[in-house]
Amino acid sequence: MVKDQEFLKKKASYCLGLAKKLGATESSVIVNNSVSETVNFRNKKLDESNRSDDLGISITTYIGKKKSSISSSNLQDDNLNILIEKCVETTKNTPEDEFNSLPDKDLLAKDFKDLNLYDDTHIENDQKIDYLKKLESAASNDKKIINTESSFAQNKSNFILANTKGFCAGYKTSSFTASSITVAKDEKSMERDYEYSSKCFLKDLDDAGELGKKAADQTIRKLSPKKIGSEKIAIIFDKRIAKGILSTFASAISSSAISRGTSFLKDKVKQKIFSDTINVLDKPDILKGLGSRNFDIEGVKTDTLKLVEQGVLRHYLIDTYNGKKLNLKSNGRCGGTSNLYFENGNVSFKDLLNSKSKSLYITETIGHGSNIVTGDYSVGATGFLVENGEFKYPINEITIAGNFKDMFQNITLANDLEFKYATNSPTMMIEGMVVAGK
Repeated sequence: MVKDQEFLKKKASYCLGLAKKLGATESSVIVNNSVSETVNFRNKKLDESNRSDDLGISITTYIGKKKSSISSSNLQDDNLNILIEKCVETTKNTPEDEFNSLPDKDLLAKDFKDLNLYDDTHIENDQKIDYLKKLESAASNDKKIINTESSFAQNKSNFILANTKGFCAGYKTSSFTASSITVAKDEKSMERDYEYSSKCFLKDLDDAGELGKKAADQTIRKLSPKKIGSEKIAIIFDKRIAKGILSTFASAISSSAISRGTSFLKDKVKQKIFSDTINVLDKPDILKGLGSRNFDIEGVKTDTLKLVEQGVLRHYLIDTYNGKKLNLKSNGRCGGTSNLYFENGNVSFKDLLNSKSKSLYITETIGHGSNIVTGDYSVGATGFLVENGEFKYPINEITIAGNFKDMFQNITLANDLEFKYATNSPTMMIEGMVVAGK
């Protein structure tokens, strides 16, 4: 069981009091506890089972505009005394930075919704093993599958965030995650793919048999890929790849990148960066949402942000420090986004496939080819050739490239949005991208 709130609050209060006594003018502390259990299978046999119980504390002290932080996994009072003393001494010897401060008091969260993020259910190892046996059986049902790996992880966590401006709050979260990785082989190639499910509540987790079968089907359909030539063509991104493009967008509008001048979206607020049909939201109050929260890691309240409205960029993701650099108030995004997503488009998945006589459907990208300074995008990729709405054959060993400034303007979204992750996108088509092939 994770530590209760009273234990964590007691430790946080002790740290804040001691830091003040030792000379800190302001301070903040996070105390967290997480308990994880994982079972792994390989080729239908139990491979590994482990459990971890992590308890940690992170303290930040301020003396005027000087700031330093320190962390430890030892929460004994004797160790905390040494830890905080070191932190305060380090702060005294740290250069001043005019932008260092705790968040403004009026921005701190005061109202806390029950976002239904914690499931008391505990699944025993025997139950995890039974789930994985069913998953592995479904994943290896076809003779073309020559290797399987799967895992089941259960995580429960609790934390308290407190500071000297009177903020003290935290909450429990839980997650149950199952994954399946399969390798398939035929006379021409060997391919790999995966599928996974992650939910706050055990009862919402995907069925084991369906999860394993989906991983196997996705792998087998990639067998015997063909090579294609270089051309300029419409690219359709599978939802799990499209969400990566949305993550890159989030990095490009983070206040740290904007304040450093290292983003191609610097000075683009109130400017049109997408087509008229595109809306991007960050919504922290989705019940059971994997990214849901009432406040960010500084304690600042989080409200829904319409980051992009009819193609126009409305907000950056602002934390306290970088916000002060930009002369903007924090909007509760220290640590990044919550539940980030593109709103649904106006066409069905089928109509999107049929919208071009020829396109490429991308199911996997290789490498980290997103440059948020220039907006350049270039990655290796595998997927399928699509002609007249039909998947013709798998393709591999291609590179797809473009620049986000142009890509964003040429996005068409399907209406098949699902909230499977913390960042989600419908199926996405981008016209006019460059493909380098054989």
